[in-house]
Amino acid sequence: MTKVVVITGASRGIGAATARLAAKEGYDVCINYASDHKAAEAVKKDCIALGVKAITVQGDVGMPADVEALFKACGESLGPVTHLVNNAGIIGHSTKLEDADPEMIRRVFDVNTLGSMLCAQQAIRRMSTNNGGNGGVIVNISSIAATLGSPGEYIHYASSKAAVDGFTIGLSKEVGCEGIRVNSIQAGTANTDIHEREGNPDRPAMVAQTAPLGRVAEPEDIANAILWLMSEKSSYATGAILRLGGGL
Repeated sequence: MTKVVVITGASRGIGAATARLAAKEGYDVCINYASDHKAAEAVKKDCIALGVKAITVQGDVGMPADVEALFKACGESLGPVTHLVNNAGIIGHSTKLEDADPEMIRRVFDVNTLGSMLCAQQAIRRMSTNNGGNGGVIVNISSIAATLGSPGEYIHYASSKAAVDGFTIGLSKEVGCEGIRVNSIQAGTANTDIHEREGNPDRPAMVAQTAPLGRVAEPEDIANAILWLMSEKSSYATGAILRLGGGL
């Protein structure tokens, strides 16, 4: 059976690293991106060079119509989705809660939490053995912030990721008997441009100073764990929350 993975937020960072590694492992890859078409096309080119099929689909995971269109495009071009990586996420601005813009908070939850739920909903409709599917795997990308709380900086982000973990546990119990495994990775700060784009470019270096391993994660560190959870090597793992925080 052809392995087809939808990866949200796959034009850069952890998502891009996951797409390239998935292609190396023989997955056909649907690369979702929000706005950076050029970066998404570069990831697509790399995947195709590894001998698999790949497409790019622009869409906002916080918008139900965009998510429905994403999975429709995947099915038409690559075939039925067998794996989903809910990677798309935003941090929002660094701020204390009392000063936080309510619209910024709403947007963080729309992308991080609602987006993961909407994508999982579409995937289940196609994967579930109850619906004639062959089962599948969902990997949600959470954050160590879900348990650290990120006080004074990103409580809104931490809360959205804590919701993702709760969603992971509940959904794993809901669809386990339908052939679908659901797990979560609590990723630590990674060496990507997400903090720079959100106006806090020095944060990875600051975190590295306090991390027991003395560094932040590389995108490939997280991607390797995602691919393990996608594979049959983790066939007995569901409802698991894997912490990859470098000791934090």
